[in-house]
Amino acid sequence: MTLELFDSHNHLYLERFDEDREAVIERAGASGVVGMVCVSENAATGRRCLDLANAHPEIWAAVGLHPHEAKADSAAHLDETRALARESRVVAIGEIGLDYYYDHSPRDVQCDVFRRYLRLAHEVGKPIIVHCRDAFDDCRRILQEEQRGHHLGVMHCYTGTAEQAVPFLDLGLSISFAGPVTFKNARQAIEAAQAIKIERMLVETDAPFLAPQRVRGARCEPAHVLDVAQKIGEVKGLSVEDVGRITTRNARRLFGLGLAEHETIAYPIRNSLYLNVTNRCTNACIFCARARDPVVKGHNLRLEHEPGAAEIVAAVEDPKAYKEIVFCGYGEPLIRLDVVKEVAAMLRARGARRIRINTNGQANLVHGRNVLPELAAFVDEISISLNAPSEAEYARLCRSEFGTRAFEAVKEFIREATKRIPTVTATVVAVPGLDIEACRALAEELGAQFRVRPYNEVG
Repeated sequence: MTLELFDSHNHLYLERFDEDREAVIERAGASGVVGMVCVSENAATGRRCLDLANAHPEIWAAVGLHPHEAKADSAAHLDETRALARESRVVAIGEIGLDYYYDHSPRDVQCDVFRRYLRLAHEVGKPIIVHCRDAFDDCRRILQEEQRGHHLGVMHCYTGTAEQAVPFLDLGLSISFAGPVTFKNARQAIEAAQAIKIERMLVETDAPFLAPQRVRGARCEPAHVLDVAQKIGEVKGLSVEDVGRITTRNARRLFGLGLAEHETIAYPIRNSLYLNVTNRCTNACIFCARARDPVVKGHNLRLEHEPGAAEIVAAVEDPKAYKEIVFCGYGEPLIRLDVVKEVAAMLRARGARRIRINTNGQANLVHGRNVLPELAAFVDEISISLNAPSEAEYARLCRSEFGTRAFEAVKEFIREATKRIPTVTATVVAVPGLDIEACRALAEELGAQFRVRPYNEVG
């Protein structure tokens, strides 16, 4: 997998980079950084950010007025920032916000200036980069009062709690983590990173400030965003390549930098390769994001067509490079049973180490026969979505096209799978109010292992 990172916030214009700025940019590229936003403190530094952006295609600029500088605001400064904001290489208004830790500007002045620059962002149609330190209540209140629909933007260098992040996520903002998430005493930031969906996250350095733990005390630079991405990967149980792909996509979408969208047949997550063979499904689960967003861990899984077996196998390239091959896309793979069987046999012949199927357990209803003997020849593991302890609860949560027959069919599929497949796991999504222990007991009664899939991420 290729590593691609996006440093969503740095201050490369500062004089601390004057002696080796070009070398710093080169080191960033060598570390996988494919893009970065240089963020200003005022209009004068905004011009310097824009100069860097015009000189380097991987750099974009943000212009605004830092809360430390709020007392220096004027109509002339606002007009100058407005003119800069209309430049094509300027992608955001920032950083703006509130800082009650240092109080370099009076708090009432900070609040007034924050409002002015939020209105400027709405006027020019660009996202915001928000600085908020020891000012969560006022920051939230002002953002709510200045709403024009959802705010597009990001809470930069987030250090608050998971609970404090919720209203900002609800307002439409993303959450960005920087070097402090790597610090030894970063419990609060780590808990927030655990709770927030990675699809709502960015990573940044705030260079030259806030160097990560590995180089703490040294000058921070954009290459160090790799440390932040590695920590987020550790927290979320993902590879650094996964984190880079997801957060780079998030940044490009937020800042309007364009996305090369194409349908995805084979997609890596961690050290597994997943195969997306259909978008059709016999369930319409209330907890499934399928109808709302086709993007999973940075991969767009909306298919324009259902690929044939040869096309799927070609998309895999080297099956030996992965711990396992998993039939699991944005639909129910066993709807296309014959294709799954053909592909699995071809991949096994090419050296696939392990083959797993993730299914809703309704294949026997789909095909009108017991299909498990046909799967036993090539499947090492099957993960079956149980999702409920009773027929009524299953109907409420999963809304199968097979109606009341579905739940008993899923139970029988699990029971039969344990006779045919080496590893069988019944899974549930931890929807609020679901009786997890009753589900666990049912899985054990059916002879399967049991796994709970999280439903507690915010955003």
